Amino acid sequence: MALIDTVLNYAFVKSALIFLGIGYVLWCVYVGVDESRRLRRLGVRGPQIKSNVPFSLDVIRKQVTATINHKNYESFLSFMDGVPDYTAETRLLGRRMIITADPENIKAILATQFQDFGKGEQFHQEWSEFLGDSIFTTDGHLWHASRQLLRPQFSRERISDLDCFESHLETFFKAIANGGVLNGEQQYVDIEAGNGKPFDISELLFRYTLDVATDFLLGMDVQSLTTPREPFADAFNEVQRVQNIRARAGPLRSLVPLKSFRQGLKVVNEFCNIYIDRALQLSPEELASKTKSDQGYTFLHELASFTRDRQVLRDQLVAVLLAGRDTTAATLSWTFYELGRHPDVVQQMRREIVAQVGLDRTPTYADLKSMKYVQNVLNETLRLYPAVPFNVRTALRDTTLPRGGGPDGTLPLPLLKGTPIGYSTMVMQRRADLYPAASSPSSTPTSPSTSPSEKPPPTLADPQTFSPERWFAWQPKPWQYVPFNGGPRICIGQQFALTEMAYVLTRIFQRFERVESFMHDIDGGHPKMKAEIVIQPGDGVRVALWEAKK
Repeated sequence: MALIDTVLNYAFVKSALIFLGIGYVLWCVYVGVDESRRLRRLGVRGPQIKSNVPFSLDVIRKQVTATINHKNYESFLSFMDGVPDYTAETRLLGRRMIITADPENIKAILATQFQDFGKGEQFHQEWSEFLGDSIFTTDGHLWHASRQLLRPQFSRERISDLDCFESHLETFFKAIANGGVLNGEQQYVDIEAGNGKPFDISELLFRYTLDVATDFLLGMDVQSLTTPREPFADAFNEVQRVQNIRARAGPLRSLVPLKSFRQGLKVVNEFCNIYIDRALQLSPEELASKTKSDQGYTFLHELASFTRDRQVLRDQLVAVLLAGRDTTAATLSWTFYELGRHPDVVQQMRREIVAQVGLDRTPTYADLKSMKYVQNVLNETLRLYPAVPFNVRTALRDTTLPRGGGPDGTLPLPLLKGTPIGYSTMVMQRRADLYPAASSPSSTPTSPSTSPSEKPPPTLADPQTFSPERWFAWQPKPWQYVPFNGGPRICIGQQFALTEMAYVLTRIFQRFERVESFMHDIDGGHPKMKAEIVIQPGDGVRVALWEAKK
């Protein structure tokens, strides 16, 4: 009897599995037919990303591998191989997904069809453990409330007050002379000894911008330039690394190990608790005594007036720290990476700086806005390395994108509610077909006698080449250059970031006249583009700065 029972049980289990398998296949067929029917009502489907494995598992593997090896740009380009108009679709474990680097589609997503696209519930679920209900993960009322909360911190009056940038620069210069982070505020450093000393300027820039952000926005800086071990920075970086892998894994995200992610998140939350406690200690009388125009008014006052909920406070703080530290530091890091390879650009920029503000005077807000070549250097850096190079939106209703449908990609592309769309400003901004024909293989040096305000002869370098001179002869068409995104969700910290970066460059090149790069020995001239949330040099930026002769 026991043998018969075993056989019957086995036959039952086998039959049940076969039945479930057939049921799943039939369900997938039904869903696919229903989806195709609904899509046909909206338009024509577009070109497919090449896949040789069922459920596009090879596409998922390629995405995750590219993320781990910092090859996201190359991976995106490979998906676009043979695809017209840089828009294609795929199905990841049965879920349709679109990727695009088409300016008309990006304009629709960010502006002209703004109500049709948002972060979506799926994105919110994937990122909420890290970014909570902050401005980066929400739509509708929650997003609008977060944006209104942040907006006063980036008013023209606050941004044009440059003392916060200056107050941390002397420490930054001491760290340069030291060849790295200082061991306490009182450490003695021979400033002259740092002349020509190799160091990783990217690490110092990330620490400098963290100190500025916590001072400017929260009223108490963390003094990371004078603290060799900075647990928060390490934890923040690790959380972003794992979060990015989870996002790239798509439906397989549950397979990504989370031990280091959770450990890092604990450190980040403990760091935020310091500021949350300060916010909650502010009495109603203290809050009532300060207005948004007061010198001492900070984001903490705004937060404490907004809510007493610790989780809400934590989410807003993490968002502010991410935006205030990483984007500016990463862009400045890329600027120095390229300046180390282009000494002619350093010379031209320094001539403009010295002509405008001299060697000792601190620049004003008006000075920074009037130095066109400095602006060109930053624009060119952001053209090649936009701070957030890859982003995603979700269709909030059945809709279409302007392009990508049909075999040649020229027809509207139909989208059903819930379809994710990955877009890359980095890929778009490097597309050769969006530029006039190159007239020079590299940036054209100007002669030493050229006036800083005098435009060099018109020249257009290859789109892959760093060339600030291109901005004298070329202006991007609308929506072909959007390093800060665009539309209602355009970065509200854009002017703060540009002002901080221009100020740092000005003060550095008032003091130093030459940048020597050591990166070729490290990466052979092919930078590792570490794109987790923001894009930064994956091997750091090892340079030496040489002071101008007095």
